[in-house]
Amino acid sequence: MDIELARTFLEIVSTGSFIRAAERLNVAQTTVSARIRNLEQLLGRPLFIRNKSGASLTPAGEQFLRHAPTFVQLWQRTRQQVAVPAGRRAVVTVGSEVTLAQPLLLNWVSWIRQSLPDIALRVHVDVPQDLINQVASGIVDVAIMYAPQHRPGLKIDLLMEEKLVLVTTEPGAERLEETNYVYMDWGPDFVLHHDMSFPDVTPDLSFDLGPLALSYVLANGGSGYFRMGAVEPYIAAGQLHLVPEMPQFSYPVYTVRSATADESVVGPALAGLRAISQANMEA
Repeated sequence: MDIELARTFLEIVSTGSFIRAAERLNVAQTTVSARIRNLEQLLGRPLFIRNKSGASLTPAGEQFLRHAPTFVQLWQRTRQQVAVPAGRRAVVTVGSEVTLAQPLLLNWVSWIRQSLPDIALRVHVDVPQDLINQVASGIVDVAIMYAPQHRPGLKIDLLMEEKLVLVTTEPGAERLEETNYVYMDWGPDFVLHHDMSFPDVTPDLSFDLGPLALSYVLANGGSGYFRMGAVEPYIAAGQLHLVPEMPQFSYPVYTVRSATADESVVGPALAGLRAISQANMEA
């Protein structure tokens, strides 16, 4: 089977639309439709029901979804093995969400280069939805993420528990001041617990990218919830201040990898990542 057929199928499942899948794959919509027709002819079953809102899976499509990632993973891994640079025994692709790139991903990459010199390394940073798709499809071997989506064929393990803490540029603040509060959307769990803790707060400025929100607060003043690891240097420098007696929220970090990943390569890399994470928490 042409691997592009399986990749196209997975993009439609991910985006919920033939049109958006075509945009993601950078091909014409007619090409996407033709690929799915070919795939359905090969399997002898319709895979999608198309409607005004997009495309949904048929029962046959649900069954094929259990196997399609394996086809793509096998092809991607085969390509990577063929492309191993001279003097290296394997290639590993590691990735992370944007907000985990520094310092965690950067420290991990440095550790791999120093401790596993026989491993060629590729590094990828992306948004969560695309990153989980790339792990599922075998493009990325292992990634570090917040709240990854559970899927068949993936192994998800807790790496560490981060804390979201309320900090402010105003020394001596003892509570959340709504007038200068910058709301950062840290995901569904945070939204739930934040609303329970501050039911009367209605922020008029919100962000969905942590580093950007933090840069705004540092440049313009104000307060907000941020990762403790990200704000510690600014607290030490006196630029930010921890607001005492305010609730702190858990923000766990996970590793995500394919259940079929080569443990002889991924295993040592993950061991190093766990050691780095533990050292960071104990620092």
